[in-house]
Amino acid sequence: MSKSVLITGAHGFLGRHAALEFKKEGCRVTGMGHGSWGAGEHALWGIDRYIETDITLPALEGFGKEKFDVIVHCAGSGSVRYSLAHPLEDFSRTVGTTAAVLEYMRLRQGAATLIYPSSAAVYGARADSPIMEDAPTDPISPYGCHKHMVEEMCKSFSKNFGLRTLIIRFFSLYGRGLRKQLLWDACKKFSSGNGESVFFGDGEETRDWLHINDAARLIAAMTEYGGSFSIINGGSGLRVTNREVLELLASEFGPGQTVRFNGKIPNGDPRFYLADLSGSAWCGWRPLVSLKDGVSDYVNWFKEAGAA
Repeated sequence: MSKSVLITGAHGFLGRHAALEFKKEGCRVTGMGHGSWGAGEHALWGIDRYIETDITLPALEGFGKEKFDVIVHCAGSGSVRYSLAHPLEDFSRTVGTTAAVLEYMRLRQGAATLIYPSSAAVYGARADSPIMEDAPTDPISPYGCHKHMVEEMCKSFSKNFGLRTLIIRFFSLYGRGLRKQLLWDACKKFSSGNGESVFFGDGEETRDWLHINDAARLIAAMTEYGGSFSIINGGSGLRVTNREVLELLASEFGPGQTVRFNGKIPNGDPRFYLADLSGSAWCGWRPLVSLKDGVSDYVNWFKEAGAA
C-alpha cells in the first residue's frame, strides 16, 4: 500500500492509531484537527504533516491541488454524555464537520475514498443477540442520532455525486491512551485504594470490546473494498457483561477490590450490544488482541502514565 492519506481528528485516540497503521503500510499521512503535539511527537504516530485547525471547508481547501487517495474522518464528538449535555455542539462537531468533508470531496477529491468511523449507537436499544448491519436503526441519544445523520449524508453523496464512502460502526473501543468511558473511570476508582467501587447499572449489561489496534487495522483494510458504499460493524463478536470486564480489570489491581452496582441506568445507554461480524469477512480481517491481554495492557499503561 503506497497511498496519500488524510486523517481528520488525527490527534485523537482513534485518529492517531489509524495514522500509525497507515504509516506501517507505507502511506504518506497528513493529519489535521484539534490538539497540539510536542516537538516531533506527531511523527512518532506516523503523521508526516499535521495542521492544527477546525475541520471546515476553507481549511480543507487550503490543501490546494494536493490529492488524497483516502480520507479518514475521525474528527467529531465521541461521547454520549457530552451529546446529552451539549446537543448543539455535538451536532456541529459530528454532522457539521462531515458535511464540510463531503463537500470538499465533491469539489476537490472526487477520486478519494472516505472512511467514516460511525458507532453502534445508531442501533439504539437492541435485544441480547448479535446485531447485523441491516438491523433497524433507532438511536436513543443525540450522539447516536448525529452519527446516523452522517451515515445518511455519506449514502446520499455516494448516490448523487459518485463518492466512494465506507462506514464502520464501531462498538466499544479501548486501549492505551483512552482517558474516558468505563475502563478509564474504573481504573481511577480501583487506584484510589477505597476497596469498594460503585458503578452504574446492574452489571449484566453487555458490550462488545474491540482493541484500538484491531480497529486501526480494520480501517486500513477497508481501503481494499471495491464497492462505492458499504456499512460494516467493527467489534470483536464476543459478548461480555460489564460485571465481567470490571472484575477482570479489578484483578489487574490486585486483591481487595470489590465491584458493586447501583442499579441506575444512565440516559442514552443501551442495555445490550454485540456485533455480528459477517460484514467484514470479505477482507480477511479479524480481531487479534484478546480482551484479557488488552485489559492487562491498558492497566499497565494507566499505572505507567501515572494516570491516577
